[in-house]
Amino acid sequence: MNGFIFKIICLGLLLLVAGTTKVSAQHLKFLIPDNAIVQFAGSIGYFSVGAGYDLFKNKRGILDFNYGYVPASKGGELNIVTAKFAYKAYEVKLRDWGKLYPFNPGFFLSYTFHPELSYRFNRNRYSSDYYRWSEALRPHLSIATEIEFNGDKLMKGSGIKAVSLYTEFNTNDYYLINYIQNTSSLTLADIFQLGIGLRVKF
Repeated sequence: MNGFIFKIICLGLLLLVAGTTKVSAQHLKFLIPDNAIVQFAGSIGYFSVGAGYDLFKNKRGILDFNYGYVPASKGGELNIVTAKFAYKAYEVKLRDWGKLYPFNPGFFLSYTFHPELSYRFNRNRYSSDYYRWSEALRPHLSIATEIEFNGDKLMKGSGIKAVSLYTEFNTNDYYLINYIQNTSSLTLADIFQLGIGLRVKF
């Protein structure tokens, strides 16, 4: 009898854990990304990969998290993590096969991991007002253009909702300060970087 009761208790505990896991999975569903991203250049690595989330009811807000890598052969090995936010301000429907988002303003923060770069400059070497920006942390402003293709038209039955190609111009605080201080010798083309990316929406 004691063995039977023990089995009933174990079964009850298993059902409780399974039910809790199911509830937890439902509550954690928001953590599952809506998009997968691959990007070339654009201040966040020679190449980068990431996951994205659609925001707002109209799905025009985008929150991306990227990991970027710069190989040693391209100027020094760097590892970069980035959090990006952008908003698709205008939508142009391209019949039934896609959409064009011509103007997507955005903002992102990148952090570069490297032994010679730190969050702050060495205060033993430089006074607190000597450098006002971080070596490793960079805030950026961006403007992107994206064309989105209907997933059902491209790969029917694949489960892919859409595939997008985008270009993104960005600049950061350091470039902007240098441009303002040297407008006679620098142009806007000197301070903006270009990234090209692919986004797959699930």
